[in-house]
Amino acid sequence: MDRAEVRELLDRVAAGEAGVAEALDALVRGPAAGFADLGFARVDTHRELRTGDPEVVFAAGKTPEQTVALFRRLRETSRRPALATRASAAVVEAVYAAFPGEAYTDDGGTCVAVGAPPATRGLVRVVSAGTSDVAVAGEAAFTARLFGARVERIEDVGVAGIHRLLAVHAELDAADCLIVVAGMEGALPSVVAGLVSVPVLAVPTSVGYGASFGGLAALLAMLNSCAPGVAVCNIDNGFGAGVFAARVARRARSDRTDATPDAVTPDSATP
Repeated sequence: MDRAEVRELLDRVAAGEAGVAEALDALVRGPAAGFADLGFARVDTHRELRTGDPEVVFAAGKTPEQTVALFRRLRETSRRPALATRASAAVVEAVYAAFPGEAYTDDGGTCVAVGAPPATRGLVRVVSAGTSDVAVAGEAAFTARLFGARVERIEDVGVAGIHRLLAVHAELDAADCLIVVAGMEGALPSVVAGLVSVPVLAVPTSVGYGASFGGLAALLAMLNSCAPGVAVCNIDNGFGAGVFAARVARRARSDRTDATPDAVTPDSATP
């Protein structure tokens, strides 16, 4: 049960079309229950009502069968797509087999979803420094789209060739939120934040030579940014960045729904 369904139920009670006992029973069976116990996991069926967004499956360490079972329950309890991140090839294959014609993946094939993406509000642009950062940027973009924002990508604009970044300044400044993904020394978010009036969410990646310490150098550089307006996610956390940016964009454009559909549709990619 999500907020729209609760509102519909309360409207029916107010109009005399449903009784208090019926509404109470629906609430007890739905959000008041709070979770579904599958034995190996307790699915948070109340999360969408609390936060506006459903639970997402972190597929690393889960078997294909467990992921499919979680997807089935999420699809039963939400009208939003079921999403899994950090999925292995075996998990993706199992989801495709269990939900024929409904499943689709991100470009990198490590995120898999079932169900049509929601209507969009606001624009998130995902900016990546180099081709080696694309996997994390892809996770961020895929997540932001499934969390209800329109998403566009700007790739390979790292500071080693800063003229590439300056050439897309107008696109950067027109977004409602920017996700800026970079490894190595992690300088790109600071530069971007010094050029635009848009909230910047920095995502360090574990890309780089030895002294990058698996992304720690980029993380510290972003935390120490001289430019204001930069928030920082954990290393390689494209999912967290996508959720945050989508919520910012949705709030920024809460008065309208975008008319332009996004390119993410079921079967747009194969496992």
